[in-house]
Amino acid sequence: MGLEQALAQVDADIDAAVERLLELLRIPSISTDPAYKDDCDRAADWLVDDLTSLGFQASKRTTPGHPMVMGHAKGDGPHVMFYGHYDVQPVDPLSLWDTPPFEPALEDTPKGRVIRGRGASDDKGQLMTFVEACRAWKAVHGALPVKVSVFFEGEEESGSPSLVPFMKQNREELRADVALICDTGLFGEETPAIVTRLRGLLGEEVTITGPNKDLHSGMYGGIARNPIRVLAGIIASLHDASGRITVPGFYDGVAELPTDIAGQWGDLGFSEAEFLGEVGLGVPAGEDGRTGLEMIWSRPTCEVNGITGGYQGDGFKTVLPSVASAKISFRLVPGQDPHKLRESFRAYVQSQLPGDCTVSFQEHGASPAAEMSTDHPAFEKARAALSDEWPREAAFVGCGGSIPIAGYFKDILGMDAMLIGFGKDDDQIHSPNEKYDLSSFHKGIRSWVRVLDALSR
Repeated sequence: MGLEQALAQVDADIDAAVERLLELLRIPSISTDPAYKDDCDRAADWLVDDLTSLGFQASKRTTPGHPMVMGHAKGDGPHVMFYGHYDVQPVDPLSLWDTPPFEPALEDTPKGRVIRGRGASDDKGQLMTFVEACRAWKAVHGALPVKVSVFFEGEEESGSPSLVPFMKQNREELRADVALICDTGLFGEETPAIVTRLRGLLGEEVTITGPNKDLHSGMYGGIARNPIRVLAGIIASLHDASGRITVPGFYDGVAELPTDIAGQWGDLGFSEAEFLGEVGLGVPAGEDGRTGLEMIWSRPTCEVNGITGGYQGDGFKTVLPSVASAKISFRLVPGQDPHKLRESFRAYVQSQLPGDCTVSFQEHGASPAAEMSTDHPAFEKARAALSDEWPREAAFVGCGGSIPIAGYFKDILGMDAMLIGFGKDDDQIHSPNEKYDLSSFHKGIRSWVRVLDALSR
């Protein structure tokens, strides 16, 4: 169906495609901060306008939070549903950015040309690879090779509070033969990957309160309970000497990695030293006896993401604080129930609490892990198509991150989901100086053109 012509159109239009992406990246659609609500609306409107220009029946759908964007385009053959998100992470600390985060630009680096700016990789650049693939098909053939629907969310970076209700209310409109998600990455530099397992996520904020006000550490130090010390002790007790998590029942339902999958991962040639070396580290810190890919793809974790308590301004203040808090996240694997684990974690913290202290909790999302079956014929078709575009053969892999939408497609809509992305480990998503390789954007568009063609046959 004219695959080569569509690929040639991608190549001819790449400069214009980059300009369109830069325009979208200039919109500061930070979903976690209410100050950027209008910008989230503006990003949704931008996408509706762009999809409409391609012949999609597109619209912005209101939710209690930020809007969803839906679009449908006619085509023959199977029906695919593409998901991405237009919201982005906050930019703090702004002082660590080398360029303004919402003034995106192309930049030459020792490893090649990149698109620099917040959202370049997570997820606007990835989302637009699919939109641009549709644009190329339409430009050459006037229609898409398959029936395509798109579903863009505006709250992925803030826990997706509106997602499940929206999906349940719009089940029939959202159903398709298979879902496509572009929010993952390559394995290494040139190996395309289809993610078949994702970790879930449980977030908890713990606040320990001791005295009813801050105290002078000379007058009260030693006799009064210090909430920071209490909190630090609880945090330290969450792991044993072997790296295992001590919350009762934490590993209930966690299965060992199948031997054949472990063998496939072993063949990928993952280097723990190189992976950690890129961020200035060198010693794996997870469970004893586990490989690096097991640690980040198939084992659950408990991490402290932030601690607050006492005086944190310039200089020194000898204060014994009234309150100390920590944000703690758990990455979960298939078999773990996030809601049961929340209860178990809270009970564990309360059991460690000494006298003269109270504790309160604030939840920050709870989503289970997802594991996809590769029996659906679309998986092998997509794997072959990706292998044709990239220097190395595509692989079925795991992902340490959490993309709850994949599980929701299965649980709510009964659809399998293929997670195909073109990000790289050094894209610095969620960090200052986020980037997306120009080659990832360009070859990502070409990849989706090939996948759409493969799915049509």
